[in-house]
Amino acid sequence: MITHFTYEPLFENKQLPGWKISFYYQQQPHKAIYHKNGDIEWQTEHSFTEKIEDELKKQIHELMLFHVYE
Repeated sequence: MITHFTYEPLFENKQLPGWKISFYYQQQPHKAIYHKNGDIEWQTEHSFTEKIEDELKKQIHELMLFHVYE
């Protein structure tokens, strides 16, 4: 489960899409860039299995829909 999820615009011009996101998963901090097309570019090293990464991406998409695209 993702905890302490935060996001901020990637660009000063907040009209341009793209966000820096950070969160904790299993008590480990993670950072990524969330692109306008939904792609996630990891900024921190991780050892997620493909199944866990897919689940995290799903949770991140839901959080972004809730917070950014309300």
